[in-house]
Amino acid sequence: MKKVRFWAVLAIGFMSVMSLKAQSQRMSEFQNEFGKYQNQYRDLMHNGKHKDAMAPLTSCIALLDTTTIFKVAPIPEAAIKEQKGLLYYDQACCYALTGQKKQALAALEQSVLLGYKDYNNMVNDNDLISLRKNKKYQALLAQVKDRQPLSVLRKSAPYAKDDAKIDFRYQPKESKNLRMVRDYFKLDSVVGQGDELSKIINLLHFAHDNIRHDGGNQAFAELDAIDLYNYYKTTGKGVNCRQLAISLCEMYLSMGIPARYVTCMPADSLDYECHVINTVWSEQLQKWLYIDPTMDAWVTDENGTMLSIAEVRERLINDQPLVLCETANWNHESQQTKEYYLETYMAKNLYYFVCKKLNRFNPESLYRNNDPADDVRLIPVGFVNNNWKCDTTTDPEVFWAKPKKEQ
Repeated sequence: MKKVRFWAVLAIGFMSVMSLKAQSQRMSEFQNEFGKYQNQYRDLMHNGKHKDAMAPLTSCIALLDTTTIFKVAPIPEAAIKEQKGLLYYDQACCYALTGQKKQALAALEQSVLLGYKDYNNMVNDNDLISLRKNKKYQALLAQVKDRQPLSVLRKSAPYAKDDAKIDFRYQPKESKNLRMVRDYFKLDSVVGQGDELSKIINLLHFAHDNIRHDGGNQAFAELDAIDLYNYYKTTGKGVNCRQLAISLCEMYLSMGIPARYVTCMPADSLDYECHVINTVWSEQLQKWLYIDPTMDAWVTDENGTMLSIAEVRERLINDQPLVLCETANWNHESQQTKEYYLETYMAKNLYYFVCKKLNRFNPESLYRNNDPADDVRLIPVGFVNNNWKCDTTTDPEVFWAKPKKEQ
């Protein structure tokens, strides 16, 4: 059985914008009703009462199908579909465990139609052991396997040269705000006396260690390193990956190291979950480097040479060696593995990329109009999203252009 993770999903698209009292009350009532049925069926399944669990489980599904809360709450469509898919999966487990194979396969088919994609869970789930020899089950399993992140990434179209002309700019370190960042964090001491690569890594460690990550929280603060750091220190609440990458980007820029924060996006336009990391220019290696402050991570080839985001993507597609640094961790609480972090999580989120043309202090201020036309996207040939309102290129040489020297 796959665990339900609905309310964390709802919080992403809902809680930051639902401020009216009446709407909040409706949401609370909906949560309470859904949670009541959810707790009932989970407890019954846990106690082996799978037949009894069917009624509250069916009520959960019916509630998602019939509620009008979604007409007033901007909840991501993908969150609703994913939740229903998980509920149908649990329903398939209940049917299978009570000997109702036909109903189990029908529920499992509905789950797959709604986008269920946890292949490892499905193939190893003993709740479904009675279905494994069934041809329909095997066909559904094949569909789920085909949705694995690496499979999707490896089927992406190639890049191609185009006529795009993008002028990426990097705020000079002498600017007042970046000098303030450098002085506030005493970054001249943080970077140390080593070579350029050691300085890049030392800044990565510093950001990771001093600003906690919380993917479900959007800090109510100005989007600059100082404000975000003080938000965390004052409230104890972490910041999301975008805010953390913005903070580290400013630290690099303040030391005269060209950097961008890059939104790494999945192929599925309904997938609400992406990841934001940094790309940092190394004069020493004459290339951009893959730097992830959320996970304190960088990636190398088999010879220990640090890789760029583009190189990590290509090596995943071509099944070439990748080595995740030993420090890779989340908030010093869970170690990251190459198999999950690179081959699953990042493989999903390396389908296309978005970044800013101007890389600067406080790039997305709450008090400034943040024009989406300031963004640039790098996409595979033929990949389309009608919601885009910014420059787009299929040419990686344009998107990953070497930073121009300051005049």
